[in-house]
This record gives sequence, C-alpha cells and structure tokens, in this order.
Amino acid sequence: MARSSPAVLLVLAALAGVAAAGDIVHQDDEAPKIPGCANDFVLVKVQTWVNKKEKDEFVGVGARFGPKIESKEKHANRTRLLLANPSDCCTPPTEKVAGDILLVERGNCKFTTKAKVAESAGASAIIIINDKHELYKMVCERNETDLDIGIPAVLLPKDAGSKLQSFPSSGEVLVQLYSPDRPLVDTAEVFLWLMAVGTILCASYWSAWSAREADIEQEKLLKDGHEIPPNFEAGGSSGMVDINMASALLFVVIASCFLITLYRLMSHWFLELLVVIFCIGGVEGLQTCLVALLSMSRRFKPAAESFVKVPFFGAVSYLTLAVCPFCIVFAVLWGVYRRLPYAWIGQDILGITLIVTVIQIVRIPNLKVGSALLSCAFLYDIFWVFISKMLFHESVMIVVARGDKTDEDGVPMLLKIPRMFDPWGGYSIIGFGDILLPGLLIAFALRYDWAAKKTLQSGYFLWSMVAYGSGLLITYVALNLMDGHGQPALLYIVPFTICTFLALGMKRGELRNLWTRGQPERVCTHTHPSPKDPADPVSSS
Repeated sequence: MARSSPAVLLVLAALAGVAAAGDIVHQDDEAPKIPGCANDFVLVKVQTWVNKKEKDEFVGVGARFGPKIESKEKHANRTRLLLANPSDCCTPPTEKVAGDILLVERGNCKFTTKAKVAESAGASAIIIINDKHELYKMVCERNETDLDIGIPAVLLPKDAGSKLQSFPSSGEVLVQLYSPDRPLVDTAEVFLWLMAVGTILCASYWSAWSAREADIEQEKLLKDGHEIPPNFEAGGSSGMVDINMASALLFVVIASCFLITLYRLMSHWFLELLVVIFCIGGVEGLQTCLVALLSMSRRFKPAAESFVKVPFFGAVSYLTLAVCPFCIVFAVLWGVYRRLPYAWIGQDILGITLIVTVIQIVRIPNLKVGSALLSCAFLYDIFWVFISKMLFHESVMIVVARGDKTDEDGVPMLLKIPRMFDPWGGYSIIGFGDILLPGLLIAFALRYDWAAKKTLQSGYFLWSMVAYGSGLLITYVALNLMDGHGQPALLYIVPFTICTFLALGMKRGELRNLWTRGQPERVCTHTHPSPKDPADPVSSS
C-alpha cells in the first residue's frame, strides 16, 4: 500500500472539487430572459391517477414562459388529462377542452404557439412530450413579442411522456402539477459535514500517534547507544511516503488528465472499471483500519504480532489474513448491490477507511509542500467546476461526479448521504479530495504539535480543524444560495486552512521552521564524549 499510495492519492483527488446536492433550478445564459419569458427553469412533479387510483409520478421541466407553477402540493389541483387532437396542438383541438390539461407532442411549431393554442381552447395547462429521452429547456425566440401566456407548460422526456400517453386507454386520468421548493438546510449536509470533519480528526490522530511511536523507538535506540538504521525515518516509519514539491506541482496536470479521461470515456463499462478500482482500494483501507483497531485489544494482539510469509505480499500478520476475507466480501457485496437504497452506507464506509489509510501513510513534510499541493488543488478545482463550462459547455467536474452520462447516481469516489427531507430526493455529496487533501495538511499540524509538545490551544491542529470546518460550512451555505448548483469546496477550504496556518506561524515566529523543516527544533540529549576529548587535562607522567 505504501508504494502505491501516491497514485491512489492522485486518482482520488481527481474528484477533489465538488460538493453538490443536485440541481433543481437551472439558469441558461444562452437563452436570455425577455418580458413574458423570464421564468427560471424548474423541475416539475407530474403526479397521476387513473380511475382515482394513484399511479406513476413523472418529472418534467417548466417553461421560460407562462405563470409560475405552484410549489405546494396541497394547493395544486388534480385536473383531467386529455390527449390533444391533432397531437402537435399547432392548430385548435377538435374536441372540447374545459379546464383540462392537454398532452401534446413536440414538433411542427414553436412551444409558445402550442401554449397559445391550448389556452385559447380552454386548457388549464399543457404537457409537451419531448422527441428525445432527455429534458429540454423550453425558451422563446428573441424576436417574439406576444408572450402573454396564462397557462403553465411542462416538458416531459420521451419515455415518461409515452407512458403517460398510454394511460387514457385505461380510464379517466387526473394530473397534478407542482414544483416543491428545496429546504434551505437538509440534515444530510449536517451529517456530511460531521463525517468529513470526523474523518480528518481520526486520520490525524492516527498519523500523529504513528509518528510519536516512531520517535519513541528512535529515542530508545539512541539511549541504548545503537546506530540508527539507514532506512529509519525520523517522525515516521519506513512504510510512510512523503510528498515532495515535484509531486505537489504535478498534481494539477495528472489529476486533470485523469478527470478528462473520466469525462470522455464515461460509460457503463468504464464506470464498472471505476467500481472495481474503488473496491480494491476500499478493501485495503477497510483491512488496514480494522487491523489497527483490533490490534489495540489484548485478545487480538498476539495474532497481530505473528507473521507468515505470503507469496507476492511478503510477511503478513495472522490478523490481517483473518480480516481480509471479511473486507473482500464486504466490498464485493457493495459492488453487486450498490444500486439499492441503502448502498450509500457501504460506499461511505469503504471511502472513509480508504481516506483515513491514505492520510496515515502519505505525509506532507513541511508547510511549503502542503501549501503548494493545496494551491494547485485550489486552481484545479476552480478551473474544472467553473472555467471548463466555457470549453465544454458544461462543468466537467460536476458532470463526472454526478455520473450524468451513465445510469448510475455518480462515480464511487464520493461520500454521499440521501437528502431525507428534500421532496426531490437525491444525495448530498462531497469528493474524496475535499477531505483528503486538507486532511494531509491538518495531520501534519498535529504531528508538529506533538513533536513540539504543544498544548491544544497553543498548537496548530485545533485552529486548522476550525478553519477546515468553517470553510466546508461556507461551502454548504454557498451551495444553498446557488440553488443546489455544485460548488468547488476547495475554493473555500484552502484559503481558510492555509491562511490560518500562515497567520499563526508568523505570529509565533515559527513560520520559517514550519515552511522548510516541518519539525520543531530539538536538542540532542544523548551525545557521548569522545575518548580523547581535547578539553580533558593531559598528564605528563
């Protein structure tokens, strides 16, 4: 794991910059608002009843024109649905329409023309069936002036529209149209915040504890007068990997290449490949965390300290061999049943243990490398969430994170929690990199504090955690202010975290040491005088 961890870090960080909750309101700069055609694009629920028995609920999108659609379900009327004749509704219908909702097909005339014809015939609303399987934004032409349309218009995708079109053959069909508002704050975001902060907290303490154990071992060797082995690393162990400046700077290039590959090749088979890769990493993370936890118990300690040679893997403890099958079965079951409603729990367990393991193994040696890594991630995040829209006409980061080009709820390299009180459902998500990259710097802070024997208030760890939590909190505030549009979390987290570190280091006069050495100044107490010290008195006899 130690040798492959830098690659794992870069792969995970390729999804570093997104915290999202799923869009409901959609803006469109390419279709500017004009008088009479200035509505926001909102998703609309189309609930149906056949012969007074509740049937399917479909989701469509409201038009730019017409009145706003009712947001409260209890205030929305149940109205009879009629199939338009002619089906395109470009000319007045042959049947009498008395306050009914007309179901029409797209094509042969403008959306606004269909709405005007339906309104003139007496319809209370119009539902248009798209000729494609996705939703389409119904806008007005720039030169249109007569846009005084008094009925709402909703567009359904082809598959949903075709199904609804078949209902009238079974009896009377009633339809209810409404567009519920999303709650300002959902408990999913609160739990996701706690999950992210808790993951960094646990990973940091594990990393600092490992470093302290290595320091104690080094002190024992020095006290006993033994030489330090060449492969012994102060403040860590031989299984740890330090990120250097070159790796930090190359991050943005490698992560961008990986993200573009995901974007271009995103398909069913490629997503299956990502699931397999995630399961392999999840098995390793879950196994590492379980072995570490069980090793703390006296009952399992002998098994953790007894090793056997395994081909290709070298010396492996008996405890690891015992835990490994459970981890493999857990990951495989998640991979097979990941589309079930509660599969997100397994995904989060695998993801958290993997993040904790990487933070424990991969280390930032000093503040300079940490600042370079997070600054590169900061620029990478902003580019692929915002600026990529200019080049690809959509946010590459958000499209990949949500898995828009697949039938999945998103790629697996995310932590997610269902939005329990959101009428639209969906998930609140956060990319691994939004936890992993700041977590590396925060773990460095705690290792430094323990090495310098600082208290919680006089150290850097507490304030780094507060800065991270504040930055993530502001991310979710921005997410709600932007009507659920995905936000680059590192845009807010990185300035808070780095600036807090720099300000405290400068105030305490430790910035130079933090920036270059990354370790407190130490006085060696185990020096031994030379047998022939020049300071000793010399006898002439």
